[in-house]
Amino acid sequence: MFLKRLSMKGFKSFADNTVLEFEPGVTAVVGPNGSGKSNVVDAVTWVLGAQSTRALRSARMDDVIFMGTAHRAALGRAEVALTLDNSSKRLPIDGAEVTISRTLFRNGDSEYAINGTTCRLLDVQELLGDSGVGRQQHMIIGQGQLDSILNSNPENRRAVIEEAAGVLKHRRRKERAERRLAATQENLERLGDLVREVRRQMRPLERQAASARSFADVESELRDARHALYATRLSAFEQRRAVLEAELSAASERERALRHEVLTLDAQATAAAAEMSSRREELLASSLGKMQGLAERTRGTASVISERVRALRQALVASADENVIATLEADAARLSQDLLALEADERALAPRRAALEDARTRFAEAEASFEVDFAGDPTLDEAQLHGARQRLVLLERSLATSRDNERRARERLANAHEQLEASTHARRANEHDAEVTNAERELAEGVLERAREDLARDEAARELAHLALAEATDVAARAQARAEALARALDELSGSGGRALLGGLDGVLGSFLDLIDVEPGWEKAVESAAGASVAATVVSGRTSARAALATLRREGGVGLILPVGEGAVAAQPAPAGTRALRDVVRARADAPAHVDTMLDALFARCFVVVDWESGIENAGAHRDLVFVTTDGDRFAPSGWRVASGRALVTRATVDEAHASAQRAVEAVGPLEQARRDLDATCTLARDAVERSTSALAALRARGEQLALDATRLARETDELSERVANTSREVDELAGAISHLESELDAERDALPALERSLSSALERRLARDGARAALEAQRGELDELATNLSRTEAELSERRRLIEQRQREVEARLEGRTGERLEAAQRRESLEFDLSVLERLAHLVQSAGEDVRVAQEALDSTYREQLEATRASGERLEETRQARREADARLSALADATRTSEIELAELAVKRSNLHEVIHRDLGVEPSSLGPAPAVELKDGVSLEQRVGELEARMSSLGPINPLALEELAALEERYRDLDAQVSDVRSARRELQEVLRTLDEEIMTTFLSAYADVNEHFSALISMLFPGGQGRLNLSEPDDPLNTGVEIEVRPMGRNVRRISLLSGGERSMAALAFLFAVFRSRPSPFYMMDEVEAALDDVNLQRFLSLVDEFRNEAQLLIVTHQKRTMEAADALYGVTMVPGASSKVVSQRVKREIAS
Repeated sequence: MFLKRLSMKGFKSFADNTVLEFEPGVTAVVGPNGSGKSNVVDAVTWVLGAQSTRALRSARMDDVIFMGTAHRAALGRAEVALTLDNSSKRLPIDGAEVTISRTLFRNGDSEYAINGTTCRLLDVQELLGDSGVGRQQHMIIGQGQLDSILNSNPENRRAVIEEAAGVLKHRRRKERAERRLAATQENLERLGDLVREVRRQMRPLERQAASARSFADVESELRDARHALYATRLSAFEQRRAVLEAELSAASERERALRHEVLTLDAQATAAAAEMSSRREELLASSLGKMQGLAERTRGTASVISERVRALRQALVASADENVIATLEADAARLSQDLLALEADERALAPRRAALEDARTRFAEAEASFEVDFAGDPTLDEAQLHGARQRLVLLERSLATSRDNERRARERLANAHEQLEASTHARRANEHDAEVTNAERELAEGVLERAREDLARDEAARELAHLALAEATDVAARAQARAEALARALDELSGSGGRALLGGLDGVLGSFLDLIDVEPGWEKAVESAAGASVAATVVSGRTSARAALATLRREGGVGLILPVGEGAVAAQPAPAGTRALRDVVRARADAPAHVDTMLDALFARCFVVVDWESGIENAGAHRDLVFVTTDGDRFAPSGWRVASGRALVTRATVDEAHASAQRAVEAVGPLEQARRDLDATCTLARDAVERSTSALAALRARGEQLALDATRLARETDELSERVANTSREVDELAGAISHLESELDAERDALPALERSLSSALERRLARDGARAALEAQRGELDELATNLSRTEAELSERRRLIEQRQREVEARLEGRTGERLEAAQRRESLEFDLSVLERLAHLVQSAGEDVRVAQEALDSTYREQLEATRASGERLEETRQARREADARLSALADATRTSEIELAELAVKRSNLHEVIHRDLGVEPSSLGPAPAVELKDGVSLEQRVGELEARMSSLGPINPLALEELAALEERYRDLDAQVSDVRSARRELQEVLRTLDEEIMTTFLSAYADVNEHFSALISMLFPGGQGRLNLSEPDDPLNTGVEIEVRPMGRNVRRISLLSGGERSMAALAFLFAVFRSRPSPFYMMDEVEAALDDVNLQRFLSLVDEFRNEAQLLIVTHQKRTMEAADALYGVTMVPGASSKVVSQRVKREIAS
């Protein structure tokens, strides 16, 4: 892999697009000072990702953009593209060429690209990391960098070896791991704070959650108990309802049966009464009367026939005596007697007739009384009574429902009042919380504002601290560089005075500059006046001076000897307007006493003038004196010269420079500490801002939630207020309805007994009326029977009177006729005999009929007695039927009461069941139909479900206010705690892994570094031997016991010299030592290319030849790009690039292949 092409546009002095083509080998870039040839090295440094402005020899990064000239305007961006040959596939990317480009704009935007694809700086660094091109770019040696390698601290030299050995990627990994480890520590601390905060929040929540859990347990147990209780009650209600419905159904059947029985009994009573009445009518009026009449008529007929037979027999007897008249007169007398007997019988009928009339009068009165007594009887309306009972049941149901509705409404009202009170309390609490939250939010906003102000102030202070630290670091670096430069200058002066060869001689006091002090500001004047003496070696006298000169001759050295101890020299008076130079020069406090005498002799005739014109005037006036200016102009008898531009470097100056550098370095420490403190402060401030932001966000979220809660609570309060008002109106309406129903129910209850009494009275009067009517009918039958018997007796007596009177008329008629008595007697005898036979036959027939009538009468008497018994039995049955009717009425009334009670209980049960449904829906939140089987509830002995529910409700009440979200919040906090704990475990695991990675990286770094260090040390010793013939060099670890952090010290001993400090080497020697170190690194861990900017400028011909020999060795190992002024270096190059710049224009490049030219 090697550099193939470099394209620059707008970069520093290259305004136009400039392309440099490179090939393997050595390429030299030449050109006059200021032409921009070093900008080629800067361009490569910049495109490879350099971030230090010092490495680019600029103050700011945008200084790399073409700034413009007198004839050309500035550009807005700088572009550099570097193409690498990747045919060896050293870079882990496809393609034979890899182009890395970088663009910077005036606004500070920067872009990187690999093969035209935008990327990050890290991508570029990682791409080049394993190819020997590190972030520190050790293969690019800029101007003055050789001295920086030697003058830098051991750690920086170690960094060069590590970068070449590829350790820096491990260092970066280690740094990332350490940063991650530090971040994990911060995360662990932050997580610890969060864990403690979560624990702090969990403690009250655990108590609230315990209460909520107890509440939930009690609530669950209460729910199960209520479930069991409600299920039991619901089952009991259902069972009771089934029983009541069965009882009502049975009662209805019994009622229908009883009513049918009542109707049957009524029919039976009516039939019995009618039967009894009909039996009486049939017995008295029909059969018995007729039979008795027939018996009477038969007896009468028999009596008449018997009387006729007796009369006929007497007539026959009389006729036999032929005393017809006597017989007739006897018949007449007998008939008169019979008539008198008949009249007696008729008179005997008068009391019976009077008794009958009296009985009829009493019957008429009884009948009239019956009509009067039962004329206004109420009708028997059982439907009205049933309707009244139904209305009573309905009213009682309505009243029970209304009362239950009122109770539920009052419960809802009380619940609504409680909810309203709770909502009002919650609303006040919400308002209080909102006020507190607003106050906290305002406080948090103030805290956040102050935190941001503190952060801005801290960041500004940190930025100032960074700037101050950078400035102090730069000042310290400049001071160290100045001190080292002064020390080198002093050493060079001392070396040019032979000090190195004379160091071991007796009487050598030191170099001139080591023994004097010069007042500040007068150094150039003293240097100009002292001339060559500034490089002189001061000795104690002439003897020491001879020995020193002999040594210089013997060693072939060059030097100036300045002996002290000679006689004093009188001071010359200072011309007007001048000052004696001796006044500003004095011997150091630790210098020998004769040094002042030497200074007197050296500067006795030297004076300081104001400017060079005054110097000219005084030099013309005083030709034997030396005049100098503070700028270093010298006017002496030997000639005049202008200032050389160099200031005098004395040991005091060097010491002061070192002291100043030390102070500057020491000043960096506090600034570094202040920067770290400010970094920590900024971190804390950022954390404070983040915490304040988080707290403010939480408070704002809480405020928004409280606002939502306030809206919700206001809506709930309004709804509850409206519900309270509506429920109050409902309660009032229900109370009015209950009062009205109670009034109606009282009226119905008052009216029902009257209806029942009326019905009972009507039933009793109906039975009494039926009984009275039956008695009247029986009495009418008896009266009819008596009237019939009396009429029959009167008819019989009337018939006897007619027969007797007819006989009397016949006897009287016969007595009146006297003629023909014999004829008539015979005829009459025949007639009498005929009549007697007829009458006898008729008497026989009548007797037979009388016997038949008697038998029939006896049968009728028996039947009559049976009918009387039947009538009595019918009366008894009628009474029994009436009694059964009364008992049936009583049972019907009791059944109606029982039915009404059952209906009321069923109505109450329906109300209770409806209430239970509402309670189930309210308490369990389920429909009763989906209630399911009752859960098993453990009960202590003697404790019922109602008591258990009461105990659990009392326990719930005793738990006090419960945070229902405590369990969820605690679960969330516990989940967060577990997450945090898991994160802590993960962070700790990550820390262990990172620590293991760090240990592995430390081992890898240590192994890789020590291996590279051994190789570099070996090659360094070999290169020192080549560059310093006879000399020795090696590398040492500054802290061998700490190979991870130890620095690298360089030790070089040129042949014949015991140099303990690198700073004591000459400039050329220092350059050669630095080149030996760099090339040792290059040889140990080769890079694909190397760039060196005027590294051989301080080398003499001999050392330059040695350097070129070293370059020639590396020609075939790597590509070298050298910016040089040395002709011999140009001759050693394979290709030349010349950089020129026309005044007022930009840099231009021309190229030439040296070998091709030589070959031609």
